Amino acid sequence: MSTPTLEQVNAALATVNDPEIKRPITDLGMVESVEIDDAGLVHVTVLLTVAGCPLKDTINRDVTAAVSKVAGVTGVDLQLGVMTAEQRSGLQETLRGGQAQREIPFAQPGSLTKVFAIASGKGGVGKSSVTVNLALAMAKQGLRVGVVDADIYGHSVPAMLGVADSRPTQVDDLIMPVPTASGVSVISIGMLKPRRDQVVAWRGPMLDRALVQMLADVYWGDLDVLLLDLPPGTGDVAISLGQHLPGAEVVVVTTPQEAAAEVAERAGTMASMMHQRVVGVVENMSFLPCPHCDASADHRLEIFGSGGGARVAATLSGRFGYDVPVLGQVPLDVSLREGGDAGKPIVDSDPTSPGATVLTEIASKLAGRGRGLAGMQLGLTPTSKF
Repeated sequence: MSTPTLEQVNAALATVNDPEIKRPITDLGMVESVEIDDAGLVHVTVLLTVAGCPLKDTINRDVTAAVSKVAGVTGVDLQLGVMTAEQRSGLQETLRGGQAQREIPFAQPGSLTKVFAIASGKGGVGKSSVTVNLALAMAKQGLRVGVVDADIYGHSVPAMLGVADSRPTQVDDLIMPVPTASGVSVISIGMLKPRRDQVVAWRGPMLDRALVQMLADVYWGDLDVLLLDLPPGTGDVAISLGQHLPGAEVVVVTTPQEAAAEVAERAGTMASMMHQRVVGVVENMSFLPCPHCDASADHRLEIFGSGGGARVAATLSGRFGYDVPVLGQVPLDVSLREGGDAGKPIVDSDPTSPGATVLTEIASKLAGRGRGLAGMQLGLTPTSKF
């Protein structure tokens, strides 16, 4: 049996991605040394970004599996070390591509990431449930998706994605978003608190700083879609979002009743005031399919009334002068609530249910939208004055 070559082993290591950064460990300078003895035993030293890396077991498993597949390898002796401060600084420079630390990548002229802010006029309409299920539905369609839980006071996205007790890895002042089993990456202010039960009691400047940190200090990589779960209403975070991400498109979530629809219109109007485009309305808790009827029957129990989503869409369309469609009507579904509580969103846990079907259709509509020029700087400079 022939002894494996160094080139073969390095090629195998190049197929292993860091589970948080999602780039080959060879590109990130994480492979410190590779040695092969005459018996075919491969000795590899991989440097973790920080001591106590939460996903070191994943790296151990993936490296061992990849190297073991090389012909002639009889075993893998993997040693895990930790990067020095100088090596972490070099990694930061690699990840940032030489850009300034405070730069928000999604606000740059060349960004191809679609940014959707999920907004509502009031709390309790299921905005966070809609956000996490749209994120998972888009990921199932093959897109690279990130979620920012920008609901600073009511952060519930980590629990809904099953990562409530996870903490992001920090490489000096660069933060890695927390990966989930679905492939969606997420960051939340709840992950940055010392304790899960700690209360956030911040006002304007601190809220703005928190939003900037989650956008600029987090290494998101090359995303296709970024979803932001906004706090309800028209407060500081909505204003900050308009200032920092003017190209973000807004999806308004409401429920059918009059009280919810009226305040949802205000959320949409706020987006327009910040020069953001409202791309549609999602009516959540639209109806309850009659539990006593056959599944093929269309008997609906309109527990919260009807017409709220259509009213919001019509009002905003008339107010803005462009079409704001109803993207979908999500029915009341017990498994939607159960999935959120269990950290297994319905599009993953029960994909054929009525709620999951509608949410998947909405995700397809949003994912199919082209990246507009609204809010984008074109990089043009006048050459002379008139």
